[in-house]
Amino acid sequence: MTTDTRLHPLGYVESTLINPDSAPRQGDEGAPDCDLVLAPEYAPALTGLAAGAEIVVLTWLDRAARDVLEVHPRGDLTRPPTGVFATRSPHRPNPIGLHVVTILEIAGTRLRVRDLEALNGTPVLDIKPVLGPVDRR
Repeated sequence: MTTDTRLHPLGYVESTLINPDSAPRQGDEGAPDCDLVLAPEYAPALTGLAAGAEIVVLTWLDRAARDVLEVHPRGDLTRPPTGVFATRSPHRPNPIGLHVVTILEIAGTRLRVRDLEALNGTPVLDIKPVLGPVDRR
């Protein structure tokens, strides 16, 4: 059994979103189309992906606070504090982002995607296919 938990980003997000305060909270709330720019050595890992496919993108929310355990959901102070594990807040002990996006185009190791609310420069940790009913429960 290995205990190595170091993460190695595959690439980064290239987006017009640069300010967390003005970025949408979820991808389907007005996120602009953007690119996942992967390092060239990951080209073989893209085999089998195509435009139109839905994928899950895991990111490292590098500008998030890691000492937050409770938040007011969606920043709404009229809502009671809720534990971050019951929210999609980026601020959490391990700020891993989870995004279901649609591939619009693939050019080399650049994937144009829809519905990704991550900020420009956000590290991409992994990409996984959406498995239909398994991921829609």
